Amino acid sequence: MKFSGLGRGLESLIPKSALSNQNKNVEEKGDRPREKESVFLLEIDKIKENPLQPRRDFDEIELRSLADSIREHGILQPLIVTKVEEESPSGIKVSYELIAGERRLRAAKMAGLNFATAIIRPKTEAREKLELALVENIQRSDLNAIEKARSYERLSKEFGLTQKQVGEKVGQSRELVANTMRLLQLPVEIQKAVETGKISEGHGRAILSVDGDNQRLALFNEILTKNLSVRAVETLGRQIKGVSKRVNESVADPEVKVWESRLEDFFGTRVKLAKSGGRGRILIEFYSPEEFGAILDKILKS
Repeated sequence: MKFSGLGRGLESLIPKSALSNQNKNVEEKGDRPREKESVFLLEIDKIKENPLQPRRDFDEIELRSLADSIREHGILQPLIVTKVEEESPSGIKVSYELIAGERRLRAAKMAGLNFATAIIRPKTEAREKLELALVENIQRSDLNAIEKARSYERLSKEFGLTQKQVGEKVGQSRELVANTMRLLQLPVEIQKAVETGKISEGHGRAILSVDGDNQRLALFNEILTKNLSVRAVETLGRQIKGVSKRVNESVADPEVKVWESRLEDFFGTRVKLAKSGGRGRILIEFYSPEEFGAILDKILKS
């Protein structure tokens, strides 16, 4: 099975074809040295879920549909697990921790299977577990935007990856990773709405066009009340920003407003004064070559 656009991702771990014969060796793909891996039949009760699984919610209807398919045809693509050995009073206790295949594992349990086919990988670092769980879900479009954003943030913060490096890991552009991570700047209530499908990812991005939680929550409530489209929200967001800008200008430093007024009277055109401490700049507008010449004359004669 070809996993296009995902770099090495799962393709470096999942064999070229899923095999139902547990004793048949398959070749590992990727640009690492080629090696043989076996597909084993493991007790499902001994397989633990991946603690770094980025997906939080699993659609019950989809799981039941997959369970029906597994009940009839079995697990066509092996799980990927790593062996965990723990000391106990009776000796070494062996279990397995899932790396990839959470939906298949849950559906297999739902189908009442006692065993599942799996490939046992060597001990896997936490970052690789997160990467693989993330890539697998993205490949199947199973993660919602907020889950992706949280996963990208974990890869970035916990493992020190840049947004570009995160993109390379999951087969996405740096810009897409950055825009997705920005959704985490939304108030929690709005994040939850995106996560549950109450509003779309596009709505979330449009809400980010306004500043501050209060304005964002107000815009969110407008979406819910009026069932606004993404385009309508983008338009409303621009209007809100325009009002905010005018309000900010109206409460500017009174002394600055006085000087702007005096300069406008002197030059006969609009003047904007940006002042910070003892420094700043003066912007003088003109709308024709004649006005530009008149402004220069007044400056040179002053």
